[in-house]
Amino acid sequence: MRSTDKIYTLPALQEQLQSWRSQGCKIVFTNGCFDILHLGHVDYLEKASQLGDKLVLGLNTDASVSRIKGPSRPLQDETSRARVVASLLYIDAVVLFDDNTPLELIKAVQPDVLVKGDDYTLEQIIGHEVVTARGGEVKTVPLVTGYSTTNIVKKIEKQVKTTQVK
Repeated sequence: MRSTDKIYTLPALQEQLQSWRSQGCKIVFTNGCFDILHLGHVDYLEKASQLGDKLVLGLNTDASVSRIKGPSRPLQDETSRARVVASLLYIDAVVLFDDNTPLELIKAVQPDVLVKGDDYTLEQIIGHEVVTARGGEVKTVPLVTGYSTTNIVKKIEKQVKTTQVK
């Protein structure tokens, strides 16, 4: 399967979800910007995938990343970010969303398991009430310490400044 085959529009994803559910699959959902894919992301997504049969990733559009992270982000466009995350073996579907939060997407997907990193409390996880109201689970997974896109960007900026001074 090509990575582009795992990138869905919402209507196409909803059809795919019906098919997976008819096969008895447990649907896991998570979301994020995934601007620079790093070990923390890979570890997190792998752990999330182990909580069910199919992992659906809601990916922020470029416009929503800019609204959330600031005008200098994203560093990579949404098409590139979608292709990169879709290439991971344990990602079954990627769908873009333009809102500041994934709440409407979670309502549309109706996952069996909603996952975020353990830097969130269960009450802080957007959509937790939607998932639990229909009998689903909300879980957090441990994050790898010291890995974040923000830290990587800061490190690069520091190295660039150091190089420019010389």
